[in-house]
Amino acid sequence: MADQGLKYSQLPYREMEKLRQFRRDVIKVLPVVLLSIPPFANYIVFMLMYFYPRQLLIRHFWAKEQQQEFMEIYHSVRAQVYPDAVKGLIKAASRVPDKQLKGQLLHLSSKVKEGFHPEISQLHMVVKLFSGTPLGMRRLDTRQMKILSQVMFLTPHMPTSILRHRLWNHIMEIRHLDQALNILGVHDLSEDELRNACYVRGLNSMHLTAAQCKEWLTKWVQLSKKLKDSEASLLLHSMVLLSTNYLHSRKSK
Repeated sequence: MADQGLKYSQLPYREMEKLRQFRRDVIKVLPVVLLSIPPFANYIVFMLMYFYPRQLLIRHFWAKEQQQEFMEIYHSVRAQVYPDAVKGLIKAASRVPDKQLKGQLLHLSSKVKEGFHPEISQLHMVVKLFSGTPLGMRRLDTRQMKILSQVMFLTPHMPTSILRHRLWNHIMEIRHLDQALNILGVHDLSEDELRNACYVRGLNSMHLTAAQCKEWLTKWVQLSKKLKDSEASLLLHSMVLLSTNYLHSRKSK
């Protein structure tokens, strides 16, 4: 990348995804490496790795069964805050001055809360609210940012300015992936790549078929490619809105 003067956003989809995962793996493994520096400490670290593979090992060292089990655990943790994120949208609707937009946001959020899966067109109807007041990235309240941080597997225990910065960086990373995926084409992904792509975007794809993953991811990319950078907050909230009731929902109205 340095030799060719390439930025992260200019990489092909697969290279971009590898780099995204590599960065996370380095962050995860760095404390383990530091703990191994003192003499004979590596023996203790090896024992800890054996008993706590999910916490200390990167996915490259997980068995296939472990990978599914651990990803299920991680998703169950983030899914616990999905209802809180929806409640945050309902609360934010009270600060919308435009009656029509307010009604549309309340309708969308309430339907998701009741178990309906929204259509992409319903998300586009409220996109204006996610670029300014009250749900734009610069307007999100601290509580909602803490919730969304957990959705993105980020620690919520940070100052507000850092929470906002990290959320912006991570959702823009996904947005760049979406742009590269739109060029490559969802149909060109393998089954494992489909599952991983859906999982990164908030959906528990461990028990879905390849066709179901492809259907969901296609709709996600359709939404993403029509959004501007200033509307990235909608993409962030869509990790909850499009994942909460997928498959086991009633038909959206």
